[in-house]
Parts: sequence; C-alpha cells; structure tokens
Amino acid sequence: MLAGQNELNTRVQRPRTKRVGDTAGPVEQTLQRFPRMRYMGSKFRLLGWIHEATANLEFGSVLDAFSGSSVVSYLFKAAGKRVTSNDSLNFSHTLAQALVANASVELPAADVQRLLVPVPDGPTFIRDTFSGIFFTDDDLAFLDRVWGQLTAFRSLHKRAIVISSLIRACAKRQPRGVFTVAGDPERYKDARRDLRLSLEEHFLEGVQIFNAAVFDNGQENRALRGDVFDIDPVGHDLVYLDPPYVPRSDDNCYVKRYHFLEGVSCYWKGLEILQDTRVKKIRKPFTPFAYRKTAVDAFTRMFERFEKSALVLSYSSNGYPDLEELVRLMKRVKQRVSVLERPHRYHFGTHAAAKRNAVTEYLILGQ
Repeated sequence: MLAGQNELNTRVQRPRTKRVGDTAGPVEQTLQRFPRMRYMGSKFRLLGWIHEATANLEFGSVLDAFSGSSVVSYLFKAAGKRVTSNDSLNFSHTLAQALVANASVELPAADVQRLLVPVPDGPTFIRDTFSGIFFTDDDLAFLDRVWGQLTAFRSLHKRAIVISSLIRACAKRQPRGVFTVAGDPERYKDARRDLRLSLEEHFLEGVQIFNAAVFDNGQENRALRGDVFDIDPVGHDLVYLDPPYVPRSDDNCYVKRYHFLEGVSCYWKGLEILQDTRVKKIRKPFTPFAYRKTAVDAFTRMFERFEKSALVLSYSSNGYPDLEELVRLMKRVKQRVSVLERPHRYHFGTHAAAKRNAVTEYLILGQ
C-alpha cells in the first residue's frame, strides 16, 4: 500500500487477473476479432481487467478520449455501449472509423482488386521520399499505387478499412513495429513470417481481418479527431482517459515512433516532414501531458472538464504525476475515488535487447 493512502481515504483493490479469452462470453468472443498490431502502451492484455472493473458501473455511453489503437473503444462497443472514440492522431482516428464508428460496411473483393491496379502516371511520393529507409522500393510503390486508386473511393468506412489495412501492414512489416531508426530494408531476412510477407500480402490479409472485425452493436458510435479539451463534455456517462505520460526518454513519443503510420494514413497531407532527419520524421504537435511543467495543470483541467461524468483513468506507476497526486486531483471533482491495481509488463519490440517495462497498472475510478 502506498504511503499516504490512508490519508487519501482511497480504496486500493487487487482483483484477480483476467485476460481476454478467460471466459467464453459474447464480449470476450467479439474482442478476439480485434485486429492486433504492435502499439506502445496497448491495453489489449488488460481488456478483461478493464471490463471487470467497469462492469458494475451504470453507464450507457462512453467517451474514449485518447483512443490510440481503439482497443478499449472496441471493448465498450462489444459491451453494447454508445461509444465516442477520440484521438489527436489521424491514424488512430482512422482505426476508430473502421472499427468503432463502422457498423456494417466491409470492403468487397472487387474493390480490393481495383486498389491493386497501377494508375497511369500515378503518385510516387512515398517511393521518392522513403526509398532505402524502411521498406523496399516495391513495397513503397505498392503504397503509392493504393493511394493513387483510393482517391476515387467515396465511402468513408471503406476508405477507413483500406487505410487501416495499410497501417497494420506497415506496422507488421517493420521489424520492431516502430519507425525510429533507418536501416537496410533487406537487412532482416530471418524466419519471422511478418518480415517475409510483402506489404501487399500483409494488406490483403489485413482487409480480411478488418472486414471480420466489423459489427453493429445497435448504437450510433462516433469517431472524432481532436484535442481532449475541445470535446463537448456533455452526453458521456463515463469518460475513459488514457493520456500520454511524461516520457522518461524521447523514445516514448508516439509521433516519433509512429510518424510513418501517421503519414501513410493521410498521404502526408498537411504534415511537415523534417527533411534533415534520416527517417523523415514529422513535426511533433504539442501536448501538455508530455511535460512536467504542464502535466499537473492538464490533468486538473481535464478532470474539471468531465466532472459530470464518471471517470476512469488508466495510468502506470512509471508515469508523472504519481498516483497520490492524481488521486488528489480527481478528488477535487469526485466524492468517491477508488484505485484498482495490477502488475503489468509492456513489451517494446521483439529483439533480444528490447526494453520490457514491468510496472504497476492503475485504474483510478471517480464517481
């Protein structure tokens, strides 16, 4: 038990470990259809715990304010809630369009074949810009070809499935799933299936996976893209918050790790490429949650903005502010604050020297 916890009058619980697939219920079965890919801070292995922690709360609508891979939004959709999914990054927003806001639209085989047809005098921006950095020229030309055909697609959800499949393909094909270091695209020729498949093969597989993940939960779900402080606070019974943490190193930055995925989600439209960087990074947008000088104020304002909703904050022991401070801040707007905790290990990368962070994961509930 943390020092000062008695003074905070905060109830800390350690529920039994529960993972996706532990039970054969309909929610868990639906979650098995979620398209998985490497994503920093992914909550996939914590979904059973989050579902159990919120099951006794009374809410019909939920805002996932920092949706990331959309896996928690997908959990609440599977549980029959009306979900609003939000993220400031376009590639995260696109995943939410495909998986959360989309109730019935799939990408038929005819459209897939159409995407594979070369476009006369088609765009070559990706191949010209990223040749020799992450993927082979053939892989990069494939991305240009799909985008050349995609401009004719008018269906929002079909476009989202296409782009989401490209995002997944790029993340799967990249050796460690991140885009921080340039290297010879032909360097990694080991037995790993993800590295043996071309981007086109990953894409074709991804379309089938995203098609299979589409379902209608009987609610009108939405996908937003914007700053958390611009979201209308009205109309959300519960607000799930998983903001970025103050990084211990710059390598924790989502934009630094996933700038290529952000670019491929919009064909780099409106993004500033830092040409002096080896991997052609994009300029990082400001977020107050990423700096010690502004993080406490950001949490204070966020809690106050959504004070009329039940709050569930997902946080880790390696984050700043610490647990005691966050509980204190939430108590300003909530009469009852409780904390659930469990051990968790985040896996960053797959190589032998990859950093694996053993932390305590918290759910801070305010009612």
